[in-house]
Amino acid sequence: MTKHRMTRREMLRNTTLAGVGVWMAGARNLRAESSPNEKLNIAAIGIGGRGGDDVNGVGAENIVALCDVDEARGGPMFEKFPQAKRYKDFRKLLDEMHSKIDAVVIGTPDHTHAPAAAMAMRLSKHCYCEKPLTHSVFEARTLANLAREHKLATQMGTQIHAGDNYRRVVELVQGGAIGAVRQVEVRFPGAMGGMDRPTDTPPVPKGLDWDLWLGPAQERPYHSAYVPFNWRNWWAFGNGTLGDFGCHYMDLPYWALKLKYPTRIESEGPPPHPESAAPLLTVKYEFPQRGDLPPVTMTWRNGPNNVPAIFKEKNLPNWEAAVLFVGEKGMLLADYGRHQLLPEAQYADFKRPDPSIPASVGHHQEWINACKTGSPTTCSFDYSGPLTETVLLGVVSYRTGSKLEWDAENLKATNCAAADPFIHPEYRKGWTL
Repeated sequence: MTKHRMTRREMLRNTTLAGVGVWMAGARNLRAESSPNEKLNIAAIGIGGRGGDDVNGVGAENIVALCDVDEARGGPMFEKFPQAKRYKDFRKLLDEMHSKIDAVVIGTPDHTHAPAAAMAMRLSKHCYCEKPLTHSVFEARTLANLAREHKLATQMGTQIHAGDNYRRVVELVQGGAIGAVRQVEVRFPGAMGGMDRPTDTPPVPKGLDWDLWLGPAQERPYHSAYVPFNWRNWWAFGNGTLGDFGCHYMDLPYWALKLKYPTRIESEGPPPHPESAAPLLTVKYEFPQRGDLPPVTMTWRNGPNNVPAIFKEKNLPNWEAAVLFVGEKGMLLADYGRHQLLPEAQYADFKRPDPSIPASVGHHQEWINACKTGSPTTCSFDYSGPLTETVLLGVVSYRTGSKLEWDAENLKATNCAAADPFIHPEYRKGWTL
């Protein structure tokens, strides 16, 4: 960043600009007098796999720093952006480069999302972070609070949220096409987890810094059962199928029904394994009334044969990954790219409402625009933080074996003290949020 921009940041830290809105009053990195076409300086943390896709998503901006603990996984992005300074430790990157960057993109495994995002936002950097936003409930609340406190542009990487299909579903539900909704069924066939921790200790591959990969997680020997992809199976690093896909599929009812925090969470599955996630899991969330919208129960099911009874009772299409809204007048079935009003005969002559939710400019582009101009994003941490909390509360209920009575304001399961260490787990020494 130029010296002029730094001077303006200092001014924005100490000046309240009345009458021009929250963003213009406090956003740390906005440059209102500059052209929206001026490029951002972006640092990317975790650049293999999904993280690499995110780097490509913002690649038209200035990629000035790249960080990955694995040289092989990071290799394609290191080669594509040779001008970017390379790092293995995001803490060192942010310490050395904070005066040169405007924003960060985080695509690490889940357990490192929050430490990286929190450090960046405390340095007043806009933040794009992959789903699920965090690894624990406490972390999700912390990131949402930091984004609000520092008035930063944020976006969680639920890219399907930018698609037209979700918009049309939201319009139908909110327009009353199926009447008031009190029941939602979410199903996904994935079956991660259900395995014992490996006991052998193979050598760490060349180019992988295993200690940095562990980050805040408790120390354990390297094994290929964890990296590069299968960390999702293990509680120490991910949250199984629910953690991996809950933010994608539960996003749709969250948006359409204006949900925020549940009041009760109850789960069913095999006896909890101390190390790995449940390949078969059912979680029921109860949400209170929201204005004129009635209370609603949303049930998540994962596992290949974990099918809601209503699918068989009503002879519904057997979409393996889907969201079913059950309304007073009818039903609406949806997945990523299609949706269907049911029963079909009842809706044969139904006239759909004209589209009212504008098309997205692109999930990454929404965030880039917000960094430059203060425009809104559709999955800011104010929205995606509560969504992530809800998803992860299903994990807490399952691991404690308890139906949780949830006090969202105080981040507390009022009837289950055993939930506390899962809501706010301890970090390994040397790591902080």
